[in-house]
Amino acid sequence: MKIETRCVQSGYTPKNGEPRVLPITQSTTFVYDTPEQMGDLFDLKAEGFFYTRLGNPTVDALEKKLAAIDGGIGTICTASGMAAVTNLVMTLCKAGDNIISSSTIYGGTYNLFSTTFPKFGIETRFIDVNAKNEDYQKLIDEKTKFIFCETIANPAMTVPDFERIAKVAHENGIPLVCDNTLATGIIFDAFKHGVDFNVYSTTKYVDGHATSVGGAIVDSGNFNFLGNKRFPDFNEPDPSYHGLVYAKDFGKMGFLIKSRCQIMRDTGAQLSAFNAFCTVLGLETLHLRMPQHSKNALAVAELLKESDAVEWVKYAGLKTDANYELAQKYFNNGMASGMVTFGIKGGREAASKFQKALKLFKIVTHIADSRSCVLHPASTTHRQLSDSDLIACGISDNLIRLSCGTEATEDIVEDIKNALIASQK
Repeated sequence: MKIETRCVQSGYTPKNGEPRVLPITQSTTFVYDTPEQMGDLFDLKAEGFFYTRLGNPTVDALEKKLAAIDGGIGTICTASGMAAVTNLVMTLCKAGDNIISSSTIYGGTYNLFSTTFPKFGIETRFIDVNAKNEDYQKLIDEKTKFIFCETIANPAMTVPDFERIAKVAHENGIPLVCDNTLATGIIFDAFKHGVDFNVYSTTKYVDGHATSVGGAIVDSGNFNFLGNKRFPDFNEPDPSYHGLVYAKDFGKMGFLIKSRCQIMRDTGAQLSAFNAFCTVLGLETLHLRMPQHSKNALAVAELLKESDAVEWVKYAGLKTDANYELAQKYFNNGMASGMVTFGIKGGREAASKFQKALKLFKIVTHIADSRSCVLHPASTTHRQLSDSDLIACGISDNLIRLSCGTEATEDIVEDIKNALIASQK
């Protein structure tokens, strides 16, 4: 099936006499006839649902739909995007390990990597995402477990050279992990370009309506853990599951089994059935929304580029943008998603005036839904970072982040135009 059809049809197929629309299975637990049946589920000898912390039919349908859209072998859904990143790190790493990450990533992820995980003995080595291969190589040692980047950095707007970075990762026996939140599978077919795992804040474009917080890890199935000495936890018996060896006993599904049945079991960061249901509804229109988001963002970027009130604009869809060639190489149909960042003349004061003058765009701590919104990251989402950390993340005090919704292009452009005039008074 084409990706448009997968958005609408995949994940749930009703049988004769069953509901056409995915039901919400609002139950924590499931009934079985014998203790032996239940025991087989706990021992991972049988498939099924027994407790919603580990699996739920509604969440399962969302997981299957996301895997189908991305072309992966499976998905694990989590309570938030941050929970997805945390789950992935805990599945792949333990105390004494390190990861390599682009420095220009979302502030919450940067803080998780730079402040929280070091408390548990996991180090992050930050790098310019498009640094030379040898610079990556210098940071990799026998304890490095993966390389992390964002498809479109939030809010720095950088685009990696995925195939080159993937080559470095794979030559060293480690996976490439990509936060594909801002592009989704509609814009970026990550697994065709060397990415091994996608992580998502499904709260954003995947849901698309700002109704449901959630996250996901989608496994390409391409990374081989079996016999890889960097990953002993996949190749040695797990005493908490009667000595199961994930890479040996489950093959390509080993990561997803370990992620769900060990890490999700122990941390409990599961997605609710109701939020999964809402997210499935959002996914059914993802292929319709992403082109409109991209169209609107490009129109705004072109307006900003010509404005005297603007010092600089970052949008990979602009022909003059530093990331344009990479976006053309990797992204589908010329789309570059719906987020634009720019530097307004006049710094924080002008940024405040601009936001207050907007009518259509609303000031919210969010991006990537059908309604246009605006934020000044240095004073909101990234305010916990030091000045040096802000610089490392590519954030200046005059940076404004615009998330262009699916409204009429003309209305969006007019709102921005009027606010730019007001910002300079």
